[in-house]
Amino acid sequence: MSALPAYVEPLGDGIFCIDTGFHRPRFDAAYLLVHGGRAAFVDTGTNFALPRLLGALDALGVERQAVDWVIPTHVHLDHAGGAGALMRELPAAKMWVHPRGARHMIDPSALFQGAAGVYGEAEVRRSYGELVGVDVGRVVTSDDGMIIGLAGRPLKAIDTPGHARHHHCIWDETSRGWFTGDTFGMAYPEFIHPSYGPWMLPTTTPVQFDPEALRASIARLVAAEPQSIFVTHYGRVQGIPARATQLLAVLDEMVAIGQALRDAPDRDARLRSELAALHARCLQAHGLPADERAAGLLALDVELNAQGVAIWLDKEQRA
Repeated sequence: MSALPAYVEPLGDGIFCIDTGFHRPRFDAAYLLVHGGRAAFVDTGTNFALPRLLGALDALGVERQAVDWVIPTHVHLDHAGGAGALMRELPAAKMWVHPRGARHMIDPSALFQGAAGVYGEAEVRRSYGELVGVDVGRVVTSDDGMIIGLAGRPLKAIDTPGHARHHHCIWDETSRGWFTGDTFGMAYPEFIHPSYGPWMLPTTTPVQFDPEALRASIARLVAAEPQSIFVTHYGRVQGIPARATQLLAVLDEMVAIGQALRDAPDRDARLRSELAALHARCLQAHGLPADERAAGLLALDVELNAQGVAIWLDKEQRA
């Protein structure tokens, strides 16, 4: 094994966090599990992360044919946009994906169009590159509670809707940790208090946000009494009961804001404004500055979360 690149962080138990380089440093993670001479990736980042993913293998002395699994937690492009390109480099790997997401990994054209509807086609190409499909014979779909092995190391998937209906989370018994994608929210390193730990932010991005389902999914994660949760944005989170309490409190306030503005004529603009104000209050309550820098770091989340809450409100109204 050679010296690890700066973008690879060892977390113990054969788990390595890889900064995919998306958007800003330490924003978007992929995880590499190495056990018994075999390996698995959980989430991959975008196509532009491929050199880092392969570089991590090289630095750890893991041959590409030793990678058995590529596991997107869900098919949003910051988590799975590079999965097809990575699979082309890993001749022995299978992809383990939620059954609702499998078709989008096999044929990503609808995935591309959906992202283009949110971000615009030019931005999708600039941020994510050209999406690559995965051969159907290399795709394995998960069932709730399904277990696969990595050189005898069990990995279990559970169905975790709420952020997206095509989301599963992965339980690693060895570390007693969950790989949660976006289900357990985000823990940006810029918002870690030295005494209180990370500030957790729910992500309600379009188009399948469902707060009741998300609460139930978070409850399932906490019920396993994990020692660690590995979020994609970003890194390992510990002290799970306190983190979950804070995460759910913010989620409830976001939902309450949406419900209060359901019929407001300027709803979308007010959603953005009030979510930004909520985040500022929460940061201050966590002992962190709610300054211009913080607002800039959270600007994209405010925009996407407001869109997701608005879409959920419209679906509720039609139901």
